[in-house]
This record gives sequence, C-alpha cells and structure tokens, in this order.
Amino acid sequence: MLEDLPNIEVTEIPQPESLPKVSQIELDDVLEKHLMFLRGKIGGGRAVLRYKDLSKLNFKGKDLSQADFTGSSFVNADLSLCTLRCACFFGCNMDYCDLSHADLARTDLRGATLTRTNLSGVNLMQADMREGKIMEKKHKGDLITRIMKNGKGAKTVFTGAKLKNADLSGVRARNADFSQADMTGVTSRDADMTQALFVGTNLSNTDFTGSNMTKSNMRDAIISGMNMSDTERYGVNVSGAIDEKVEVLSSTDDPEQSLIEQLEDQQKWVSSVGRDGNRMNLSGYDLRKVEDLRLYPLTALHAQHASFVGLDLNHASMQSANLDYSDFRDCYMDNIDLRGSSLKNVKMNRVHMHYARLSPLVFESLLKKRIKRTDLSGSDLSFSDLQNCDFRDCIFMGVNLKGADLTNCDLRRADFTGATIDDTVFDGARLLGAVFDKKNDPRT
Repeated sequence: MLEDLPNIEVTEIPQPESLPKVSQIELDDVLEKHLMFLRGKIGGGRAVLRYKDLSKLNFKGKDLSQADFTGSSFVNADLSLCTLRCACFFGCNMDYCDLSHADLARTDLRGATLTRTNLSGVNLMQADMREGKIMEKKHKGDLITRIMKNGKGAKTVFTGAKLKNADLSGVRARNADFSQADMTGVTSRDADMTQALFVGTNLSNTDFTGSNMTKSNMRDAIISGMNMSDTERYGVNVSGAIDEKVEVLSSTDDPEQSLIEQLEDQQKWVSSVGRDGNRMNLSGYDLRKVEDLRLYPLTALHAQHASFVGLDLNHASMQSANLDYSDFRDCYMDNIDLRGSSLKNVKMNRVHMHYARLSPLVFESLLKKRIKRTDLSGSDLSFSDLQNCDFRDCIFMGVNLKGADLTNCDLRRADFTGATIDDTVFDGARLLGAVFDKKNDPRT
C-alpha cells in the first residue's frame, strides 16, 4: 500500500510554470524501459518523472503501474486505457487530460487537480484522494504550502470531470471536490467521502453503499436513483438537490393524455399563428420522464422554472421559447433550434450542444423590422461542450462559461459583458464585433 503521509516536503524544485518539458521521444524511451522493469528484464527502469511538464503527450494504453509522477503537469495529455495501478500522482496537474477507461486502482492522487478531466469508465478502487500538500522551505527555513499553477495546493479537485460509470469503491476522498462533475452510475462502496463537495454534481444512480458521507455537500446536485444504504449521512447538505420524484404535467389520472392534448393544442396554435389552439405552458413542470419530448412542436413554448435535466433534445425546435430559470443540466442538445429564445438564468452545466442555432429571429412587416436576440443572461454553462454553435448576437451577460468549449463557434457581435471566462476554449471561434470585458477578452 502507498505510504500514508499527509504532506511531502521538497526543496529546490522548479515552479509549476517552469517545469522542464519532456518530449514525446524522451517519454517513449521512458515508457519502453518501464515496461522492461515491469517484466523484470535487464536494462529496464522504473518511470520516475517528478516535477516535469508532460502536457499534451501520448501515454495511451501503456502500463505505468508503480510509476512516480509527483508534482508533474499532464494538462491535455492522453492517458486513456492506461494501467496506472499504485502509481503516484501526488500534487499533479491533470486538468483536461483523457483518463477514460484507465486503471487507477490504489493510486496516490492526493492534492491532484483533475478539472474537466475525462474519467469515464475509470477504475479508482482504493485510490487515495485525500488532501495533500507539497511544502516548500523558504530562505529563513519556514515551511509554506506549494501553490499549483491553478491556485490550488491541497484538495484533490475533480471539478467538471467526467466520471460516468467509474468505480470508486474504497477510495479515500476526504475534502475532495467533485463539484459539477458527471458521476452518473458511479460505484463508490465503502469509501471515505467525509466533507467532500458534490455541489451541482450529477449523482444519478450512484451507489454509495457503506460509505462515510459525513458533512458532505450535495447542494443543487442531481440525486435521482442514488443508493445510500448503510451510509453515514450525518450533516449531509442536500438543499436544492433534485431527486427521483417526478410530477408529469398533471394531477389527473392520465397525465400522459393531458400532455398529448396540450401538445395538440400547441401544434394548432403554432400552425395557425395563434388563431386556433392554445400556447402550451409547462412552467414549473418536471419533464424528465416525458419520452421523446424533442419530437413535439415546442416553438414558442412557455416553460419557466421547468426541469429538462438529462433529456435528449437533439434536433428539437424550441425557437422563440421562454425558458427562463429552467434546468437543462446534462442534456443532449445537438442541432437544437433556440433562435430568439429567452434562456435567462438557466442551468446548462455539462450540456452537449453541437451545431445548435441560437442566432436572432427576424420579424418583418410592411412598417418595421424587429430582431429578437437569444438571451442567456445570468445563466450557467460551465463545463459544457458547445462546439460549432451559432451564437451570433447572443446575450451572454453575466454568464458562467468556466471550462466551456466554444471551439469553432460563431460569436460575432455576442455580448459577454460580466461573463465568467475561466479555462474557456475559444479555438477557431469567430469573434468579430463581440463585446468582452477588457480583462477577459480572448483576442488580447
């Protein structure tokens, strides 16, 4: 078992921003020798890459069990399908790297950061994710906590990480931060999650049987189907959490028929431009168990404070809709049409939305021309995948875009005043005429 030490003291090590860079050729040589070491062959050697810059390198499918990477940076590295049993990642920066389907059983992840890391299908059985501090000795002999490049230096951070169907059984994750992560279907039996943060996390169908969840924070989490049998739950905060209780549109004996009737009225209302039927109002309703909602006519839908959590809305037509304060977390929204819609203060964390249309709607008459912009003011789109979307003229005022991917988006004339832009990806985005706060302008 890995040594059980709370901190590591080091002196004369490079700062996080000046770690020595390792090339792919150099890494391949280390990987080859490590494989020989594992097989007991002459000439082999254990991989020891402490305090190195390993960002963007390819480790895919390699066996690095027992390797030591203390304090190194793996940003955007590919470690998918790797065997990393009993490896040491103490104090590592693993933000944005791909660890999908890797075997991290009994690894030392104390003090590591894994913001927006892909951990889908990973094995983390008995991994150590407690707080871990790298201590530096200053000139006068005083010890201080080493601060990582991202400003963190103690907690293990999984903010926005993809942990779907991962095995975390037996992990030690005291004070670990899983906020806004996707932990759907995770198995975490007999784990120590004392004071762990799950704020806004998707914990649907997660199994915490026999775990210690004392004083863990699940505020605003999605906890539908979560199993907490024989779990220590003293002081757990579940305020604002969404559970499996679903009220589908009506208190009548046949709520599905009521929905069909409303949808038929909505279709008449849309096709007759308001002369027949009625505009459907789904405000306050929980729509999570409505099958194939995306196939219904949803143009000009009125649905404030509604829950769409986890729904498949690919190709849905929801233009000119009023969806303020609604919850779209973890939805699939590829090719959705939201032109001219009001999406103020919505939750859209972790959505997958490629090639969506959120440009303005133009209404013309003989006397005037009216433009209706899509309004996302005050909304939370953190850790969402928004590639190739059309956001022309969109209002992003005060929007949280932390960790969002806006690669190749059309953002011409969009207004980002007051938006939170932290680790947001704008690669290939069209930004002509877009408005940003001076300190957050990605063009500078």
